[in-house]
Amino acid sequence: MRVQGQPAYVLHARPWRETSLIVELLTPDHGRVAVVARGVQGAKRHLLRAALQPLQYLRVDFLPRGELARLLQAEAQDAAPQLQGEAMMAAFYVNELLLRLLPRQDAAPALFDRYGELRQSLASAEPLSWTLRRFERDLLDLLGYGLPWDEEGEGERLDPAGRYRLDPERGPVRDRAHDAGSTSGAALLALAEDRLPPPEQLMELRGALRGVLQSHLGPQKLKSWGLLSELARLRPE
Repeated sequence: MRVQGQPAYVLHARPWRETSLIVELLTPDHGRVAVVARGVQGAKRHLLRAALQPLQYLRVDFLPRGELARLLQAEAQDAAPQLQGEAMMAAFYVNELLLRLLPRQDAAPALFDRYGELRQSLASAEPLSWTLRRFERDLLDLLGYGLPWDEEGEGERLDPAGRYRLDPERGPVRDRAHDAGSTSGAALLALAEDRLPPPEQLMELRGALRGVLQSHLGPQKLKSWGLLSELARLRPE
């Protein structure tokens, strides 16, 4: 049955055969959908090809056919954010994360809305690291992997001065030895309360959330993690 007028964000597009693309879309009613856009390389198809770029917001018609649907029509609904440098790499990271974690054809209206908010935040003055930590937290929650960010497994509220490690199944676990890689209770409480923490706590949250995400991704790491680390290494002091 033809799907008509479905809102969609483009997550990824890659060449397919000589003149076509396979485009990965995030939609509210069908979740992650892969569609074939045929014949987009000609000069007369420039507008369609331009619309099928990552971050673009579309209205699409497509015909589901198993794992790979056929794109029938796509119309841009706005101008995608013009991101550069680390913001562009952050968008690449988020899209790669969704491609790895999201099942196909599983409705995701709340995640679709959250992605739209992220898209705007990436182009705003909000600290990029905080934008990503908030999205990672919300993504885990929306996928059913969420943790009690502000309390231990027995319901005890975190101690701001304490140190914790994030167990992917149990949540914060007190680390009285203060091992490397532990996270302060203050940082986790700030994440739970959606309150921007200081830079050193943001760094702790980066490592803690990456560990949780990696447990759900499996042994293969994201390509974008390496690229983001390299950008951070090359950033001038």
